[in-house]
Amino acid sequence: MLTLGSTGVMTHAMSGLVLIYSRALRKGDWIRLADNEGQVSEIGVLATKILTRENYIVTVPNAVVVSGKIINLSAESADGGVNLTTSVTIGYDTPWRQVHALLELAARRTPGIDQQIAPVVRKLGLLDWYTSYELQVRLLPTTKLPDGRNALHSSIIDVFNEFGVQIMSPNFVMQPKAAVVVPQEAWYAAPAVAPQKPEK
Repeated sequence: MLTLGSTGVMTHAMSGLVLIYSRALRKGDWIRLADNEGQVSEIGVLATKILTRENYIVTVPNAVVVSGKIINLSAESADGGVNLTTSVTIGYDTPWRQVHALLELAARRTPGIDQQIAPVVRKLGLLDWYTSYELQVRLLPTTKLPDGRNALHSSIIDVFNEFGVQIMSPNFVMQPKAAVVVPQEAWYAAPAVAPQKPEK
C-alpha cells in the first residue's frame, strides 16, 4: 500500500534516477543551484550533496534539484576543468585595448589556470560612467573554483596597480570641463601592442 509519505520518497527516488541516467550532473562537477555553489560530492537515490567553498555539505532533495535551475560550470570540460568568469568596471579615460591587455596579462600570471586555453575578454556594457569588462579563463582540473577565483582576483589587482590603472567606477557630480576621452596616441598604452603598419 502506498502512503502520502512514500509518494514523496518515490518522487525523490525517480528524480535521482533522472539525474544519474541523464548525466546532467557528475560527481566532482562544480555547480550553482539556487543559493548554493560548490562541488557535487555525492548523487544518491534520494538527495544530492554539494560541498561548498566554506567546506559545508549541503544536502538537496533530488526532486528539488531536477525542478530547479542548475548551472554546471564544468559540464563542457572533458578534463574536469572549470570555466571561471569575473568582471571589472573601468572608467572611460582608460583605453579599452589596455584593459584587455591587462586582464590577459593577469590571467597569464595566475597559478592554476590552463595556459593552453587563451583567456577571453569581453565588454559587457557601456554604462553611464564606465565600461564593464568580463574575463573568462579555464582552470586546471586540480584547481578548485574558490582558490582559482581568489588567485585571479589577486593577479588582476596586482597587474592594474603595477601599470597605474585604478579599478574604480567614477561617478560625475558635474560634467567635467574637459571631455573624458582617450587620445589616439594612448590607444595602445602598455602592455597593449599596436598592430604593425603594412609596408608601402
